[in-house]
Amino acid sequence: MPSNSLQTCMRSFNTAWGPLSSELVAQCQSLLERLVQTPAAEPWLAALHRDKPVNEELYRDPDHGFVLLAHTENAGLYRPPHDHGRGWVIYAMQEGEIEMGTYARIEDSDGAMRLVKRNSTLVRTGQVQVYLPGDIHDTRCMSDSALLFRFTERDLRVEDRQEHRVTRYHQRNGVWTVGSE
Repeated sequence: MPSNSLQTCMRSFNTAWGPLSSELVAQCQSLLERLVQTPAAEPWLAALHRDKPVNEELYRDPDHGFVLLAHTENAGLYRPPHDHGRGWVIYAMQEGEIEMGTYARIEDSDGAMRLVKRNSTLVRTGQVQVYLPGDIHDTRCMSDSALLFRFTERDLRVEDRQEHRVTRYHQRNGVWTVGSE
């Protein structure tokens, strides 16, 4: 039975899978770079473009636990700084542009924690961006809409809602810090 590019990509992820390493990240990046080049006429991708899901699970590996999601975002959608707990993530832009900023967590002399913005990258169609455990970033959709794939090495809903390992930051008096709004 012939397979589509999504099925081929997920089989390749499964074959390459192992402990987090520079080699694994490079392999996963390469696989996602190929996946975002999929012709829009492939039925699974055509459906994503047509339906524009806010969040759709495309694949969940039953053995290794990694997950591939598709997200459609609209112009200006902003997701404040956050990390992914123990998880690592690769964003892959299928269509559109999203600005992704990175931050360092700094402790002041009085023990107060704040974020300092390190840089910003405009991730365009066909590009991927990797965030390893502990990396802090934000996202903002810069195009009218964007379709992106988010590959996570574990279920981040469990990491966030059940294990409470994801840190979300809030802005107070112009400073990003931990805590409630």
